[in-house]
Amino acid sequence: MIEFNTVSKSFWTGTQRKVILDRASFRVELGHSMGILAPNGTGKTTVINMMAGLEKPDEGEIRRTCRVSFPLGFMGGVINRLSATENCRFIARLYGIDPDYMEAFCRWLCGLEEYFDMPVGTYSAGMRARLSFAMLLALDFDIYLIDEGMPSTTDVAFNRKAGSLLRERLEEATIVVVSHQAETLEKFCKSAAVLMDGRLTVFDTLEEAKRLYDYETQS
Repeated sequence: MIEFNTVSKSFWTGTQRKVILDRASFRVELGHSMGILAPNGTGKTTVINMMAGLEKPDEGEIRRTCRVSFPLGFMGGVINRLSATENCRFIARLYGIDPDYMEAFCRWLCGLEEYFDMPVGTYSAGMRARLSFAMLLALDFDIYLIDEGMPSTTDVAFNRKAGSLLRERLEEATIVVVSHQAETLEKFCKSAAVLMDGRLTVFDTLEEAKRLYDYETQS
């Protein structure tokens, strides 16, 4: 479970204070995937990062009682001066899994060949994305966080292999996905919330959330 209890978050833009959440309270229960509809620029990524523990609220409390993934595509835990081998073994120790398994799995999935033993800082954006995605799939979570839909790379073979593994994982996991498009949420969840001007309104169905979202964005 992930629970937000009267959580507030805002940023100073240089000219004004932008409110991301204003005393928001909601809960994501295991077995009940949830979508969040929000226009671009309203703080979708910030909310996902708060769920993962990557950002702290200004006020309120966030509780996690299960294993929550880092956002798909997140590279913040990767150290550029280290090789993929060293990064995999480091992340494995952080999450308490076998470093040999983590390294072997990521080597198999990434297909980076000799680059796997070179510093990540020398990688292209596509190679970094493959490594990040592989490390996420090597770990086992109860709740997966997705920002704007399924991640992908320019490598078709990797996308096919990794996408198949991810779909299998998501069939048994709980998902939180944030997007500005309702079509993205339809693939993953039946219930949804709308984030607008710092207010998070939770609905039992995606259809109800879509009606409010369409009204707010078109008015």
